[in-house]
Order: sequence, then structure tokens, then C-alpha cells
Amino acid sequence: MSIIVDERTKLLVQGITGRDGSFHTKQMLAYGTDVVAGVTPGKDGQTVEGVPVFDNCREAVESTGANASILFVPPAFATDAIFEAKEAGIETIVCITEGIPTLDMSKLYWWLRLGSVTLIGPNSPGVISPGKSKVGILPSGIFKRGAVGVVSRSGTLTYEVVHNLTQAGFGQSTCVGIGGDQIIGTNFIDALEMFAGDDETEAVVLIGEIGGTDEQDAAEYIKSDFRKPVVAFIAGQTAPPGKRMGHAGAIISGSEGTAIEKIEALKSAGVPVAPVPSRIPELLKKTVENH
Repeated sequence: MSIIVDERTKLLVQGITGRDGSFHTKQMLAYGTDVVAGVTPGKDGQTVEGVPVFDNCREAVESTGANASILFVPPAFATDAIFEAKEAGIETIVCITEGIPTLDMSKLYWWLRLGSVTLIGPNSPGVISPGKSKVGILPSGIFKRGAVGVVSRSGTLTYEVVHNLTQAGFGQSTCVGIGGDQIIGTNFIDALEMFAGDDETEAVVLIGEIGGTDEQDAAEYIKSDFRKPVVAFIAGQTAPPGKRMGHAGAIISGSEGTAIEKIEALKSAGVPVAPVPSRIPELLKKTVENH
């Protein structure tokens, strides 16, 4: 098994004819992802890397049976693209787009949840189940099929951690970049719940960062309901209060959202926290052996 994407994923690329959409479509196809359709209004009848292009999602879904979508759509049009994908019956939506207004996302959030749609992002690098399917911009060469789930707020840190895991012999079941914006569709707890029900996932690496309380909430969930070993890393340990460090969600408000607060919450839940990313494989090995 795996979570969110696998060999049954039939992918639709929204914004496929743009620079980023066409480039990453080629990369996903090369990885083996089943990219069945693209959507760009006004480009119906064209093809990109052999993938047929449609004017809208409904036509694409009806013609190809697509069940997942990835967005390479500018921020001004991204929320409409998400609405369109959901209305066409898409079950999983991965939003790469960064800079979607927070107010727009607040309107989308509960509407998607009530419709049982899995939204990854916005501002996400995507999802990969190694050896099965890649839906996103992740550098596929560093991933290896295995039993460690990875869930992260940071794209580049995901790549660093996964590289270290693979080099140490730890393959991955699924790696999820949940996105760094203030309002995202899938949070740490959502991903942990999925990993809890996945027979292929034996342990989880959680990569957090300063800002918000998602890591603290995840710690409470792990303490009460999660039975698989978890190790973590928190970025931004030297960030000054009140400063945004990279992502829109990485803002410390007073004492809330600091790295220290998050590390203490995770440790109180029995989750070892690595001081630097390179120590994660060593910590994971010990945690799994002692679990």
C-alpha cells in the first residue's frame, strides 16, 4: 500500500501547456506516473508529451477517468481551478501554486473537507509513493521504495532528509509535502491518520518548522492515538521572533510557534527530535529498535 497516490492514480495536469506544467509533466511521465490528461482553457485538441489537452476538467475526467489533479496555475486563477477540479469529481488535488490569498483558501477549506476531497498544498512540492507514482516537482532520483512515511512542511528539507534516509538504507512508503502556507488542505494529523492505516508504513519522519501550532497538535495526536514510531526535525531554531522565515506559515507570534515550543511538545509525546537533518536516520534506527 501507500497513501494518497499509487499505481492506480490517473493524473490530470491543470496548466499543462505552461512552462512549468509542460516541464513537470515530462518528468512525471518519465517516472512512470499515469498522466492521462491536461487542462488549459482554449487549448482543447492539443497534446503535451502525447497527453491530450482539454478546455476544462469535466471534459477531461469524462474522457479519461482522471481521479487526481495537479495545479500549475497562477495564484489569481488557482482557487477557481481547485473548484473546477472538485466539481468534476477529482478526489485528490495537489496544488503546487504559491501565493494564493489566505482569504481565498479560507473559503475553500471547509467546502473541500465536506466534499471528502484530499487537497495537498497550496505551496506544496507534491506527493510521491516511490516506485508507484509521483505527483509533483520532487526530484525522483533521491527516493527509494520502503517502509518509512515522510510528512513535511518544507520542500527543500524534504529532499535533504529523504536523501539521508535513502543513503542510510531507509526506503519510503509515501512522502507528502503538505505545503508552507497558513491555510493548507492536509495537515500533519491528516497525514498521520493515513499513515496509521497504511500497512506498508512502519515508521514516520515528521519535518516541521516555526510558525503556527500544527506540530503541537500533531504531538497531541501522536501521544493519544498514533502507535507507530515517529522521529522529527524542526527547522528555524535560530529564527528571531516576529519574522517570517521563508513560508507564509512560518511566522512566530509572541511565544507561540517557536521551535523550542514545538520540540518540547514532540518530546513530551515521546517523539525524538533530531538536532540537524543528517541525524534523522540514526535517530530513526534507534527509535524503531526500541519501539
